[in-house]
Amino acid sequence: MSQVLDIERCDLDIKSNSSSHHTDLCEEERLIVRRGQPFNIILHLKPGSKEFIPGETSFTLIAETGPLPRKESDTKVTFGLSDSTGDSEWSASATNDPSGNSVSVSISSSPNAPIGVYSLTLEQEGQTTSLGQFTLLYNAWCARDAVYMRSEEKRKEYVLAQHGLVYRGTHKRIKGKPWNFGQFERGILDICLKILDENPKYVSDADKDCSSRRDPIYVTRVLSAMINSNDDRGVLVGSWGDFSGGVHPGTWIGSGDILKQWAESGPVSYGQCWVFAALACTVSRALGIPCRVVTNFGSAHDTDANLLIENFYNEEGERISAGDSIWNFHVWVDSWMARPDLGSQFNGWQASDPTPQETSEGIFCCGPCPVEAIKEGELTKKYDAPFIFAEVNADVVELVQLSSGEFVQFDGSTKSVGRNISTKAVGSNERHDITHQYKYAEGSKEERKVYEKAQHHNKLKQRGEEPGLHLKIKLADNMIVGADFEVYAILTNNCMEARTCTFLFYAKAVTYNGKEGESCGFTSDKVEVPSGGEKRMSLKLEYERYGSVITSDRLIQVSAITIDKQITNYHKAEKTIVLDEPDIKIKLLEEATVNQSVKAELTLLNPLPEPLRDCSFTVEGVGLTDGKPITAKYVNFILTLMSGFMNQLQKWKVRS
Repeated sequence: MSQVLDIERCDLDIKSNSSSHHTDLCEEERLIVRRGQPFNIILHLKPGSKEFIPGETSFTLIAETGPLPRKESDTKVTFGLSDSTGDSEWSASATNDPSGNSVSVSISSSPNAPIGVYSLTLEQEGQTTSLGQFTLLYNAWCARDAVYMRSEEKRKEYVLAQHGLVYRGTHKRIKGKPWNFGQFERGILDICLKILDENPKYVSDADKDCSSRRDPIYVTRVLSAMINSNDDRGVLVGSWGDFSGGVHPGTWIGSGDILKQWAESGPVSYGQCWVFAALACTVSRALGIPCRVVTNFGSAHDTDANLLIENFYNEEGERISAGDSIWNFHVWVDSWMARPDLGSQFNGWQASDPTPQETSEGIFCCGPCPVEAIKEGELTKKYDAPFIFAEVNADVVELVQLSSGEFVQFDGSTKSVGRNISTKAVGSNERHDITHQYKYAEGSKEERKVYEKAQHHNKLKQRGEEPGLHLKIKLADNMIVGADFEVYAILTNNCMEARTCTFLFYAKAVTYNGKEGESCGFTSDKVEVPSGGEKRMSLKLEYERYGSVITSDRLIQVSAITIDKQITNYHKAEKTIVLDEPDIKIKLLEEATVNQSVKAELTLLNPLPEPLRDCSFTVEGVGLTDGKPITAKYVNFILTLMSGFMNQLQKWKVRS
């Protein structure tokens, strides 16, 4: 007859388990472990209880998750003691403390178990004892887990790093925006699990949804849909125009405040692509899925799925259609996981995009799609490969509509889409260019071969410079908000004879996703360019004109067009200006000491030819601001930042 243990209490040994499971950064006293890896609990016995005797004393453990735990769904598992913990299924082993007053139990979860909050129960001879709860995450440190990542440095970056950089701008003027992911801040993990519980698939079939959470492919696709609020009670409302009644997307500097607002009151206004992506990164890392934020410069939005971006103009050079577009940049995430559904050659980084652009299977979501499938033009692979392929590798065609109604191609490019695809480097704040992971080198035989495979009916364009007129735009060196400066359009004639054409040069405000705003400069002329010669046209951009029409993106699009109606010859050049803004300088005025106040001075030089009014600074940092951004709305003010171990006094100053 087996011995029955009389248990007084269970110690979940949180500190030791958290350290070995890489969850010690979580600001909460709870047991959080990663699947496929043993964790220990200690059963303290009541005085006078019989000792645990290996081979004679036995008990069963029951682990349950979800509202309807079932063995058939792997949301309820029952397992007994063995000599050691296994590496493929739930298992447990136990050893007796020499004093006889306690029993140490080592429990190993399956590396394929559904993630979530589990209850743990001990059963012996029909009697049950609740041992407590634990939260189970994916495990990038476990070789049998689908999210296993071999490099420790990469695991530190893509799972544990709480802050990073999100890149924006244009491919020639790339700027990193600091972002506080804060996945280990107090309350964030519960909010991330709440996001899963709010998704429509859980609402319609909770048992199936919880069971499917064993698969990071499934969870990543759910997150792609739930980070935006288009089809559900998702986290963020997107807006690319009117921001009234909400927060301008450029104001956010961290994920924690957004997630907490959503948990309290539902969808948060407003987000744009970099905010959607940063939130997806926070939630993925919190759940244990390695994740990186990726920015694609010159990102195509192919609305008709023909892998071409077609721009149509009338004979006066005016744009007459706005279906397809090219965003100056677009941001999504890559998540690391195996793809047993597609084959091992597609393991690794998987692109997914929570920004609501086009529907996928009737829902505004995108991915996850293997980056390798995108690179190789394997457009039949799940999920949404054609759309993501077009974002990084579509060809651009410029067409003019003649008075007869006929469309004539006058320009195009195979190189303007998918430039300088960027993410933060591992272990540093440098930019890492990952374009080669998404596509072969532009113009290479491999890149063209892949495009041919993806777009069978498009013919390869002949490469090399052709005789004719060539148009380019040259920008000024220093283009700062508030300054006046000139840009130039240069028309070169490589023909054997002189050419006479109409020369148009204009500037418009533009948003980062390609939406044109109001004009802020225009000039035109009829020019004759001799053979081998060139004509240069200047356009002065004055703050008095562009200051009132640019958005917070600080982008101006300059376009030059030449029209030779005699031979139906059109040329176009276009560049986007990113106006520089002043840097904020931070200077500590005294030596920083743990648990002591420290003074800092913040300085901003106003570049505008007018005073700044109603200014504010916003600051956020891990362990400094209690998970929320702090905004100061005065020119001179004193602000105290609190944490469990540090109390900092910050003094900010603005110099205009």
